[in-house]
Amino acid sequence: MAITRNDPIPPECIQLIPAKQEEEPILANLLELYAHDFTEFLPIDLRSNGRFEYQDLSRYWRDPDHHPFLIKVAGKLAGLVLIRRDESVARAEPLWDLGEFFVVRRYRRQGVGTAMAHEVWRRFPGWWQVRVMEANLAGQHFWQLAITQFTGAAVESARLERAGDYWRFFTFESKASKPEPPNRPRR
Repeated sequence: MAITRNDPIPPECIQLIPAKQEEEPILANLLELYAHDFTEFLPIDLRSNGRFEYQDLSRYWRDPDHHPFLIKVAGKLAGLVLIRRDESVARAEPLWDLGEFFVVRRYRRQGVGTAMAHEVWRRFPGWWQVRVMEANLAGQHFWQLAITQFTGAAVESARLERAGDYWRFFTFESKASKPEPPNRPRR
């Protein structure tokens, strides 16, 4: 199926695939693109080898509370999702944290990010936090809308400062329910 830039992408064409250890170099390459996009909000410098080099990506295969995923659209790489159990800023117990979430520009604003966020939250029920830099207004809007669509209710948020940067933390619960067909957005 040919997908053009402005077409909404049919949900059946979008996949969230657990990444295998041998696919770590693919995730590392995608994380370079992600870091480049993030330099708009954080002063991230290239290393002397011309790369940003995400630190300790291999922990996503070593630690049972870390889960790496690739996003594909019509069989083509379209992004990544890294999730982990983490300490909460809003709750006493650990919760699921959307460590990194990236959709390449080619597939943005076509429903891919929302479909994949909803799929991750369905696969990992429980309490979640999503962190967004306060300077990233488009990201704040995206996550507010994606979470509200998923939960059907307004989402809690908190403003926190970390190392001189301000972040918005969205906290919500993904309730365990009957699984929907893979890669289908919740209606």
